[in-house]
Amino acid sequence: MDDPLARWRDQLEAWAIPEEILAAAPESPWGFPVGLFRARAERAGARPPTPSSQEATGFLPPGGTVLDVGAGGGAASLPLAGRAGRLVAVDQSPGMVEAFLAAAAAVGVRADAVQGSWPQAAGQVGPADVVVCHHVLYNVADLAPFAGALTDHARRGVVVELTDRHPLVGLGPLWRRFHGLERPSGPTAGDAAAALRALGLDLARQDWEADGGLGFDRFEDLVAFTRRRLCLPAGRDPEVAEALLEAGTHEAGGVWVSAGPRRLTTLSWPGSAGPG
Repeated sequence: MDDPLARWRDQLEAWAIPEEILAAAPESPWGFPVGLFRARAERAGARPPTPSSQEATGFLPPGGTVLDVGAGGGAASLPLAGRAGRLVAVDQSPGMVEAFLAAAAAVGVRADAVQGSWPQAAGQVGPADVVVCHHVLYNVADLAPFAGALTDHARRGVVVELTDRHPLVGLGPLWRRFHGLERPSGPTAGDAAAALRALGLDLARQDWEADGGLGFDRFEDLVAFTRRRLCLPAGRDPEVAEALLEAGTHEAGGVWVSAGPRRLTTLSWPGSAGPG
């Protein structure tokens, strides 16, 4: 019998980089620059509400508490600052925690943060009215304890956002071009939904689109980020730049984005923490 949770885990494990390529990489291909997430949080607060923030607002009473898991710079929770009385972030990066707290202070909302990975750090934070978790699930092979801790910390609801497919799928043509390597085509948001429903969650789903992808203020930063993802040395930057431009990367609204709309999915379900 097909197991959605096992299928999810197996598809994520298929993304492992071959050892010979990883060993030759001059820099780690993983992680994100803090500045990118800081800018993303600033842009999120200035844009119209997304389906994800609207869903979270529906769970959030005036003056309520938001728990942001894998918060980065706070792009998921800061748009709720006008309604929330308190934001709490969990992120494994000290730089991201610092960026989140600075951004929360700038908009005048009470905020706290815990440095740590989820669900290991779940015991360090209390329940919240709504738990938000954006663009984290594709890093989570073992969904059961992760989603269980999200649910247990939400009094009213959990709101998760993710791209319609694994975010590295778009780099497939570049892996083929530079390494002659075929990369996986999944998992997808549909796989995530199936796995979460297999846990017994009463899931609601919204599919929607946003302009562009993960934007960089400077093209050279996008090039360097992509080159590191591909395990290439800095001397290959001109080739990576050429490949990105050929693929339709362009400047829009002051940031560099990929061609076409960004397809996203919002998943939400009731919490189990009970009234506070």
